[in-house]
Amino acid sequence: MPIYEMRCTACGAESEALVKAGEALPPCPACGSAATEKLMSMPSSMTGRSGRGLPGPDDIACCGSHPGEAGCAGPGSCCGKA
Repeated sequence: MPIYEMRCTACGAESEALVKAGEALPPCPACGSAATEKLMSMPSSMTGRSGRGLPGPDDIACCGSHPGEAGCAGPGSCCGKA
């Protein structure tokens, strides 16, 4: 069940509501008005898989060596080969 952010157009109060698909937004919890609208909200950065931003100790460059060995500049480098 998605959580929607909503705003009451009658009193301006903002709140959140659990709403089933196809259901209307509930009345405003502050004033009881049915004049509510959905707000656009930012997705959470706490959902989904986290990406690896930095090379790790188990990464291997294209030449088969670990970064720091054989002159490798890091993952994706070709050990200094042009």
